[in-house]
Amino acid sequence: MTAGVLVLAACGGGDGDADGGAGPLATGPVPVVDCATKGKVRGSGSSAQQIAMKRWMQQYQRACPGVQLVYDPLGSGAGVAQFHRGATTFGGTDQALTEKERTVPADVCPGGKAIDLPMAGGAVALGYNIPGVTGLVLDAPTLARLFDARITKWNDPAIRELNPDAQLPDLAVVPVHRADDSGTTQNLNAYLKGAAGDRWPYPAGKKWQAQGGHSANGSDAVATAVTQTEGAIGYFELSFAEKRKIETVHIATGAAEPVAPSTQSASAGIAAAKIVGEGRDLRLKFDHRTSAEGAYPIVFVTYEIVCDTGNDPESLPALKSFLTYTAGRQGQEELHALHYAPLPESVATQVREVVASLS
Repeated sequence: MTAGVLVLAACGGGDGDADGGAGPLATGPVPVVDCATKGKVRGSGSSAQQIAMKRWMQQYQRACPGVQLVYDPLGSGAGVAQFHRGATTFGGTDQALTEKERTVPADVCPGGKAIDLPMAGGAVALGYNIPGVTGLVLDAPTLARLFDARITKWNDPAIRELNPDAQLPDLAVVPVHRADDSGTTQNLNAYLKGAAGDRWPYPAGKKWQAQGGHSANGSDAVATAVTQTEGAIGYFELSFAEKRKIETVHIATGAAEPVAPSTQSASAGIAAAKIVGEGRDLRLKFDHRTSAEGAYPIVFVTYEIVCDTGNDPESLPALKSFLTYTAGRQGQEELHALHYAPLPESVATQVREVVASLS
């Protein structure tokens, strides 16, 4: 196992993450879970859901100590690859499977295929460092020009128009983007492509292709660059902004009020999505142009990849029990304190129905 593997096989789990991101160990009432009595469930993949997965594992095993849970946060690509090799019971990914990826080797899901189950959501926050400026409002066209080095000063007329009461300085804009291929980059690209239209001429992919700016590997490094550089603006999961006390952009979406990133506004943004998967696949398509009140438009969902049929009978009861807990009311309520967005109940209900049907 790698150093990043999360293994919980007894009540209470292990220590918090080294950076404190997972917070203290789970306490309070033991959740009420329809437990499996035994079994080992191994997962790997998305690091974006690592903190949520650790808390879910801690809580589940306080109630169900007979089950061993393992999660290795190797990244979405590796999670899909390991699932395809039959090395894991489930995979975690920040992006739904492609049509090709849903077809797996015959010995992985005998008689079945891989499906996507949305499990945790969140906001991609736009953090900035402009001394003396709070509550900065930007819209998609302005953000597209900022991140493409076509707006170079914070007192540009387009920004002043959106922030008439702010004291915007004559300070250079320093956009910071991910150097590595990233699901977070893909989600921001998808938002700019969808909401800014022709003003964002780049594909909605994991690789950053806009002009200019600085780059950093990983969300933590992007957040560090923003905190250390006056005039910087960057993007990362909301938890990084909360942890480092970074000011975040309020998005003008066409709603009555600009929308700030939060767990509640991200949940509202996810609620605007549509399920577009076929059969038991619950892949979501986001509405990046949403103007619903209180709906934050730059959101992500992490999915658990499982076999619809053909699951290992030795691990299936434990897998269904664990995923029923994570998609249930108690599991979803854990997400607020970790700066994730719970699934809309309409989606969570469908996830639980599919989990119950796994065979």
